[in-house]
Amino acid sequence: MRENWGDATIEWGSAEVEPGIRIHHGVAGTSERTVLLVHGYPETAYAWRRVVPLLVAAGLRVVVPDYRGAGGSSKPPAGYDKHTMAGDLHALLYSHLGLTGTVTVVGHDVGMQVAYAFARRFPEQTERLVVMEAPLPGTNAYDTALGDTDRLWHFQFHRAPDVPELLTAGREQLYLERFYQDLAFDTEAIGLDAVAWYVRAFSRPGAMRAGFELYRAYPADAERNRADLKRDGKLTMPVLALAGAASAFASFTEGMLQEVAEDVTFGTIERANHWVPEENAEALVDAIKAFAC
Repeated sequence: MRENWGDATIEWGSAEVEPGIRIHHGVAGTSERTVLLVHGYPETAYAWRRVVPLLVAAGLRVVVPDYRGAGGSSKPPAGYDKHTMAGDLHALLYSHLGLTGTVTVVGHDVGMQVAYAFARRFPEQTERLVVMEAPLPGTNAYDTALGDTDRLWHFQFHRAPDVPELLTAGREQLYLERFYQDLAFDTEAIGLDAVAWYVRAFSRPGAMRAGFELYRAYPADAERNRADLKRDGKLTMPVLALAGAASAFASFTEGMLQEVAEDVTFGTIERANHWVPEENAEALVDAIKAFAC
């Protein structure tokens, strides 16, 4: 299917990255330089709708997947550790789309954790890494952040067996809209159409459970991240760590990435809280271009 996001034309498709697991994805632009955009929770690839046209205009090819469990992708019962999810996206790029060179990986929220796992697992294919707006399991900053129960109350709730599925069934919009409202600099920035898009996506069979499984995998993610760091040392590719200027993550994102990467540049995005790609796409793309182009 072909769709326009602003001035960019997105070609949508679905790739079987392993038996029974399909990843829905869009591709825009024709450049040999590729940027992989990995969305967060509770969103889909649609979160990048304001970013993609700007990156394409800058002369980049952009790949925007719905990661495992989200949007039009498969929602299996397992495989939500970020190491496995990074493998899905690597297979999409190199086995299905036929990439041969390196890629700049950009991740927001949970997508930041997947992007980090991609860079850790496939360093030779990761030219640069851009991450924003999430704590990284296995770091000291993550352990400290878990103590902020006002900000991260949902981490424990989502990990409880069965309970979040039971309590949110039929109430997806009521539950999800709280995130979009509470974590925004401008509560209207995401927009009613996008909220409706996300609510519809997470009302599909298995979608809410898949979202909760992202959080249930955090102990395994933390164990792997600590083991990888101990075995292989810090990441060596350039890393751009970003946060919304109004976000609670702004205070510790730089130090957190310095725990796991050697070459870290930090910046904040003005007029943004948590939903950086939707609240200030122009400033985000300017930061990415200055870093990667």
